[in-house]
Amino acid sequence: MDFFSAQETLTITLTLFAMIDILGAIPIILVMRQKVTHIDSGKATVAAGGLMVLFLLIGERLLNLFGIDVSSFALAGSIVIFIIAIEMILGIDIFRTDPDEKSGSIIPIAFPIIAGSGTLTTIISLKAVYQMQNIVVGIVLNLIIVYIVLKSTKHIERVLGKSGLILVRKFFGIILLAIAVKLFKTNL
Repeated sequence: MDFFSAQETLTITLTLFAMIDILGAIPIILVMRQKVTHIDSGKATVAAGGLMVLFLLIGERLLNLFGIDVSSFALAGSIVIFIIAIEMILGIDIFRTDPDEKSGSIIPIAFPIIAGSGTLTTIISLKAVYQMQNIVVGIVLNLIIVYIVLKSTKHIERVLGKSGLILVRKFFGIILLAIAVKLFKTNL
């Protein structure tokens, strides 16, 4: 086994990027910026990263506490990822966040927008297939992207426009759908 695999890291990074869907979350982030005076991009990124790494490290033990093996959790995760992909492709809401939440950086930005149940499920699912060090690098690369996007949401919205944001969301929905099928097949 190699210590570091660029191919694994790229696959993990793209999988998490599609799952986190930070570009698709820009409209939600913009609405949050209107509701609260300030969203601390650094604080939100660090909190989300801490949650993801913590779940990567102890998620399996937590599952064992409930008598669930990683493959079963990965199968369940593939179903969650599948549903989120359907949401992205069809533009429907199945999973909902509390629209009355008043805090800005941690809830709902860090959790559940960045490190939501889908992302955490994806991380534990990836752990069933890939090496941990490659997953950590994939998480860090995504956190860098998340931080940049959080810092520049208004500029990104102007550049992509509404149609561009919808296109990006639907494209990554298709990618997630394929990832869900692959995870399902691998862990079945």
